[in-house]
Amino acid sequence: MRRELGRAERALNIAEEREALAARRRPLPEPPAWLIERGIGVGRLPVRVHAGDCWDARKRCTGMTMDEARRALAEGVQACPHCRPDAALGIE
Repeated sequence: MRRELGRAERALNIAEEREALAARRRPLPEPPAWLIERGIGVGRLPVRVHAGDCWDARKRCTGMTMDEARRALAEGVQACPHCRPDAALGIE
């Protein structure tokens, strides 16, 4: 019984190591070109649009398409003053 348990544990360890190796070999996903930052609390409304490589983008950001970024800016969501997505999108 213990021998079987030991074999099962070794097999599981080998499978986990293989999966970890495969995960490290996978290419990283392409970062989003545009981000929407949401506020804190219930409803988490959009508060700011960022370019995807903005240094001021925070944890509350999620990716969005160019059309969604334009629409958010047109609807009055504030543009980040650092990366200026409004200028990049020609919406100034």
